[in-house]
Amino acid sequence: MRLQIMIALMLSTFLAAMEGTIVSTAVPRITSDLAGFEQVSWVYAIYMLATAVSAPIYGKLADLFGRKNVLLIGIGIFLLGSTLCGVATSMWQLIVFRAIQGLGAGSVMPITMTIIGDLYTEQTARAKAQGWISAVWGLSGVAGPLVGGFLVDTLTWRYIFFLNLPFGLVSFFMLVFMYKEKLAVKEKRHIDYPGALIFSVGTIALLYALLTGSQNQSWTSPVTISLIVFALVSYLIFVSVEKKSPEPLIPLSLFTNRNVTMINLLTLLTNGIVISMVVYLPIWSQGVLGESATMAGFVLTPMPVCWTIGSILAGNLLGKLRAEQLFVAGTAVLTVATTLLSFLSAQSAGYLIYVAVGLIGLGMGLISPIIMVKIQSSVAVDKRGTAVALNTFTGTFSQTFGAAVFGMLFNMVTVASGHANLGASFEHGSIPVAQLAQIRDLLASGVHVVFTGTLVLAIASFVLTLVIAKGNRVKQNRVKQTH
Repeated sequence: MRLQIMIALMLSTFLAAMEGTIVSTAVPRITSDLAGFEQVSWVYAIYMLATAVSAPIYGKLADLFGRKNVLLIGIGIFLLGSTLCGVATSMWQLIVFRAIQGLGAGSVMPITMTIIGDLYTEQTARAKAQGWISAVWGLSGVAGPLVGGFLVDTLTWRYIFFLNLPFGLVSFFMLVFMYKEKLAVKEKRHIDYPGALIFSVGTIALLYALLTGSQNQSWTSPVTISLIVFALVSYLIFVSVEKKSPEPLIPLSLFTNRNVTMINLLTLLTNGIVISMVVYLPIWSQGVLGESATMAGFVLTPMPVCWTIGSILAGNLLGKLRAEQLFVAGTAVLTVATTLLSFLSAQSAGYLIYVAVGLIGLGMGLISPIIMVKIQSSVAVDKRGTAVALNTFTGTFSQTFGAAVFGMLFNMVTVASGHANLGASFEHGSIPVAQLAQIRDLLASGVHVVFTGTLVLAIASFVLTLVIAKGNRVKQNRVKQTH
């Protein structure tokens, strides 16, 4: 029975994660049909925003009302949003319906990982199961553009949303009939509505400021500054509300838990590395090396393959090695990979990119499932859903924040140059050869700055894992001395 439940969870995870990237290859057709090219960035951003904001809320609801019920509601909302996206007749409708999709998708990752923590009580088995989910998550990021491109070429862009319906319903009904959950009886169930509202509004303001500031280079505009100040004030009010709430949305005790805090910080750093690969390696392939769009998509393929291998290795090695040792190994691999990328040039051997991308996947595969094992083992069962959801939110926030910061660095080098043909097509003969060489040098400089920043993140994550390992050794020695 656990195998069938795992299949259902992997299927829902794949669909929710893939929706974050599947629209990328469909954008030209979508804008052709619906118009509104200036709003196209929000087709991506609103999904990310809704997913990030709703994840902690779902985690708390799962602790209060049961994992199964809340996950089924989330999948239902996701499928409703998918259906509405498929029949959208304007760009603004599509953006609103993508928000509904994201609100449903926010339930999938935190509750899926929590259910696995409940199903597999033995640490090694739990790590293996979460390794498969982590591998599915990594695979979906690259599969999205490939599947989306195929559906757009063979059918219409609307099928990138309709595709979710049959597979999503299979996952939904498998969970309905096969997952039997034992609910803990609570004398009183309190939903922290004020906390949820304040947290949501503050997070939306902050992420919106980051996205628009990076896109428009408007960091000093009154609107951007006002949104950031508003977000910070909202979080201060949120802390005050949570202190008084009998059932806080995010228990503040999680922030005093050393393990949870350190693991969330590791998640923040490593997810920033991943987003830089997904966004800027295709730019390098097309803009600097002159590869086709198809080949630019394939440059990321080693990541999910090696991510899967790393996740399986992590599950099998946990028990033989400590979790902290796997963290150190994973971040060491990330540091080697980002070092290779930081030295890339237009004259570098093509295979070096694939090696570096594969190493990124391997490093993330070693880290990701162990993060969930450590989070779940660091809190009580009735706080598990909330703790996992907070970690999921941290990962999504990291990708949004990373995209904004790296976008700012990239634009400072490229857009700030004012080159007239920077956004032109790279097809042969579309722009003069001399200008093409200048543009490629400019793009290479911009991506080099991004990858240098990525190397800094990798080194910081490696140092952090050494601190985590040292702290746990000290703790273990103290326990031995007391006995």
